[in-house]
Amino acid sequence: MMNPAEFANIARCERDLWWYRGMRQILFRMLDPYLRGRKIRRALEAGCGTGYFSRLLQTERALPVTPLDLSFEGLLYARGMGAERLVQANIMHLPFGENAFDVVFSMDVLPHIPRGEEHIPAREMARVLAPGGLLVVRSAAFGALRSRHSQFVLERQRFTRRRLVDLMASVGVEALRCTYANSLLLPVALAKFRLWEPLLRKAPASGVEAVAPWLDGLLYSALAMEAVWIGAGRSFPAGQSLVFIGEKIE
Repeated sequence: MMNPAEFANIARCERDLWWYRGMRQILFRMLDPYLRGRKIRRALEAGCGTGYFSRLLQTERALPVTPLDLSFEGLLYARGMGAERLVQANIMHLPFGENAFDVVFSMDVLPHIPRGEEHIPAREMARVLAPGGLLVVRSAAFGALRSRHSQFVLERQRFTRRRLVDLMASVGVEALRCTYANSLLLPVALAKFRLWEPLLRKAPASGVEAVAPWLDGLLYSALAMEAVWIGAGRSFPAGQSLVFIGEKIE
């Protein structure tokens, strides 16, 4: 479970902060071709946090999304912004029958699962996904990129592309696309997380905070360029995040 104190930070920043805007653009550039022409009767966001992403899916993509989260704090924000069909439940034990959804989303939830138990939510998401349905997962990548922020939000693990693809294959979900993202800023992240932060020796703290407009624009432009590259069907060999789109084998 994520640190409940982080929900207020996310709710304050996720609409406009460069990282959220850029990562959403990357995700939709990857996802839209796979959604096109599909009949989506029910969708699930497993671990919706504040519900903002579910609300976007409902309003901008007209997807009938059920936002689910374990945290009551997150669901309060979701209800306040008008998200519909809210469910409080644990991703480790989804309260739905088999084959209930045509698409299942899970954004940055797996890193909060204790290492060695990641197969449980993966199996649950595959169980409630209809044959031929899409599973869309985003995760933090590479243990070397763990930071003060990672500690603050109670992150338990990170993934490599191979490990994430193998995990999903083990529960019957075949990768359609899986790429690293937030890659152009990787050298900056390594310098910050492996050199600067260890030198400061400060306590864990949230990294979700507004920055100067010029810096926000600069950082966002890096992700916008990645969105064009990834949207053209190309991938990155490394990055700070992973985006996986898979299909449940019939």
